Amino acid sequence: MKVVVQRVSQASVDVVNELGTIDPTFEPQQIGPGFMLLVGVSDEDGEEQLSWLAHKILNLRVFEDEQGKMNRSIKDIGGEILSISQFTLFADVRKGNRPSFVKAGKPEHANITWIKFNEALRSGGVPVREGRFGAHMRVGLINDGPVTIAIDTDNL
Repeated sequence: MKVVVQRVSQASVDVVNELGTIDPTFEPQQIGPGFMLLVGVSDEDGEEQLSWLAHKILNLRVFEDEQGKMNRSIKDIGGEILSISQFTLFADVRKGNRPSFVKAGKPEHANITWIKFNEALRSGGVPVREGRFGAHMRVGLINDGPVTIAIDTDNL
């Protein structure tokens, strides 16, 4: 799994339909201070990877304490998470100019793994809002810091 963690003061997502307008079947999601996550899943990813990642993200100390040091976790600040499924994190651009996504997980597996990952985050006591898997989304955020961390479970 690959996750890009962005510390945000706020973030939001809505879904765009095939006409290029807001999809009325999706309720736009918004969070205040916390993390906006871009989450990529490969076919090799499972419980071990998603559990490790959820634990790591819930305990990352990247929020400032009273002395201005990054010493607090998302749980410590009562933050929220916006989770966006992002298969393009597995883009391979070594050959040609069109990215290859063959390393991205098959949609059914990726969706189930992403849902389980979000549930693991919720079980850690942090509110999690989600985009829609496989949809064309508009994601907005105000990056705080900026603090952006890329985590890849292949490096475990």
